[in-house]
Amino acid sequence: MTVRNTRRFPLAVLGAGVLVALTACGGKEDTAGAAGPIRVEATDTACTVSANKAGAGNLTFEVTNKGTKVTEFYLYAEGDRIMGEVENIAPGLNRKLIVEVADAGKYQAACKPGMTGNGIRTDFTVTGGAPKQGDTNALKAQATKSYADYVANNAAALEEGTTKFVNAVKAGKVDEAKTAYASTRVFYERIEPVAEKFGDLDPAIDAREADVEEGKQFTGFHRLEKDLWKSGLQPDSGAIADKLLTDVKDLIGKTKGLQLTALDLANGAKELLDEVATKKISGEEETFSHTDLWDFQANVDGSKAAINALRPILQQNDAALLATLDKEFGNVQKQLDEQRSGDGFRSYTELAKDKVKQFASAVDALSEPLSKVAEVVSR
Repeated sequence: MTVRNTRRFPLAVLGAGVLVALTACGGKEDTAGAAGPIRVEATDTACTVSANKAGAGNLTFEVTNKGTKVTEFYLYAEGDRIMGEVENIAPGLNRKLIVEVADAGKYQAACKPGMTGNGIRTDFTVTGGAPKQGDTNALKAQATKSYADYVANNAAALEEGTTKFVNAVKAGKVDEAKTAYASTRVFYERIEPVAEKFGDLDPAIDAREADVEEGKQFTGFHRLEKDLWKSGLQPDSGAIADKLLTDVKDLIGKTKGLQLTALDLANGAKELLDEVATKKISGEEETFSHTDLWDFQANVDGSKAAINALRPILQQNDAALLATLDKEFGNVQKQLDEQRSGDGFRSYTELAKDKVKQFASAVDALSEPLSKVAEVVSR
C-alpha cells in the first residue's frame, strides 16, 4: 500500500495537441464482438485497445499493465464526462472494467501511466443503441433511485456545510473554519465517484497541491486547508473560498441531472475503496490538517451506501458475495471505530505504523470482493 497515487483530474478543456492519435495509441479498426471483452494493453508510453468500436450495452474492458508505472484506465464521453474507470493498476496486474453505455456516440479510452495528466487517449465509437437496464430491470431501477436519494441528501448537506465553512474563512474565524473543514468534506468524500463524473469540477474543488499542474491555480478545499493549518489566511483566501462555494453549487446542480446505472454504483463502490487504499491509509490526502480518518470513514460510508442500494440484486445473484462484503465492511468499521475521538477521529499523525498496516490489510480484504460486484450486477 505504499504506491503514491496522485489525484486524478481529467480536464474538461483540451487542446487538439493533447489528444493522442488513434494509430499512435495502438488502436485498431476492429469492432468488439457482442460478448467478447475489449483488451487494453497499457505501457508507460502507449495504450493499445483491441477494438475502437462496439455496440451499445454493457462493455467489458480487460486492462493489462505492461509498463513500469502504476496506471489507470478511463472511458470518457464527450466533454470528458467519465463513464467508468479503474485505477491503481500496478505493473504486471490486470483489472476489469464493466460499464453500461446505452447511447451511440463518440467516446475516448484513456490510460494514465503514473496516474497523472490527461492520459494517452484513443477514440472509441459506440454504435446502435440499447435500453438502459434501469428502464427494464425493476431491481436495478430501484437501486439507482435509492442511491440517487443518497447523493441528493449528501449534496444538500455539502452545500450547507460549505456555506458555513466559507463564511468562517471570509470572516477570519480560523478555529471555526478548522472545525467545519473535516465535517464538511465528509459529504464530498461520500459521493466522490459522482463528483468525478465532471472532470473539470473535481480538481477545482478537491485537488491536492502536489497534483496541480504547472501554471494552474491551486484552489478548493485543500488550498484553504493549507491556509488554515500552515501558511495562515492569505489576501486571496476569501476569493478562493467564494470560488469553492460556486464550484460546489455548480457540481450539485449537475448531479441533479445525472442518470446513474447499477454498474455506476458497483464501480463507484470499488473506486471509493481505491481512494482509501491509495490516499487515506497513506495520509496523503489531508497534508496539512491530518484529518484523513474523517475522509476514510466517508469513503467507506459511500461505498457501503452503493452496496446497500444494490443489496437486492446481490442477494438474488450471489448471496455468498454479499455475506462476504458485509463481513469485511464490518471489519473495516471496527478498526475505524477504535480511532474515534469525540465527534470525529484522531489525527492521522497519532496512528502507529502497525495500525496503518492493520488498516491496509482490512481494506485489501474488502477490496477483493468489491472487485467482483460489477460482474455480478451485470448479469
